[in-house]
Amino acid sequence: MKKDAAEEEEEEEFVISSPKLLSRTTSRIAPKLSKSSSGGSRGGTPIPADLYAHVQRSASVSSTTTPPSLLSKTMSQARRKPPPLEKKLKCTLEELCYGCTKEVKITREINSNSGLILQEEEYVTIKVKPGWRRGTKITFERKGDERMGTHPEDIIFVIEEKKHPVFKREGDDLEIGVQISLAQALTGCTIEVPTLGGEEKMVVNLDNEIIYPGFEKTIPGQGMPKYKEGQAGRQRGDLRLKFLIAFPTDLSEEQRSQVASILKECF
Repeated sequence: MKKDAAEEEEEEEFVISSPKLLSRTTSRIAPKLSKSSSGGSRGGTPIPADLYAHVQRSASVSSTTTPPSLLSKTMSQARRKPPPLEKKLKCTLEELCYGCTKEVKITREINSNSGLILQEEEYVTIKVKPGWRRGTKITFERKGDERMGTHPEDIIFVIEEKKHPVFKREGDDLEIGVQISLAQALTGCTIEVPTLGGEEKMVVNLDNEIIYPGFEKTIPGQGMPKYKEGQAGRQRGDLRLKFLIAFPTDLSEEQRSQVASILKECF
């Protein structure tokens, strides 16, 4: 029974709260400062001394009446969480079959305690598991840009499968096109089929088969790994051979007569 298309494209999601940090560099983006009336470089309008004292007294009263932990929690809850930023992570069919490790650079902007906007670069590690497919999502929490009054964005990497020159993936199965001659299709043959990511070829015996247009042969267990958390690679899909028959483009009268005579006896 064929799987429903929506079921085949079901997305896997993985959340990484503390990705492995390989390296980090930081640069400053300084805000523009306006000169005060006293000729200094402090930003904004000067505050009169009496008003400044009033603000200081108010802050002192507030700090004694509001517990620091509660104040910090309230301020944190007031910050909204922005929508996540999605990035594509391109993988070859071989990488999705056998798994691999990718190092990806993340560039983001963060707010410093001094009010400066800092640009930060990190290299994080993503371990691609055997059997992952197009649409699989890996989330790095709070690793995106940080804006005033918001939490840092989450960054979501979405697996994108590169087109393969030989194989085509359908769910957990692999498909490959095989071309044979009309004589091979009618009389049987033995063919060699390439394997994904390997130099060795698989021998397929078709001696007792009559190959017709649209004919497919399924080889169990030679497809993609079926990914399941904690059980990656234990089961595999199938390899489906789709045949393309090469017909002759020209026959002599004698050959036509012989072919017609032989085929008439088959029906």
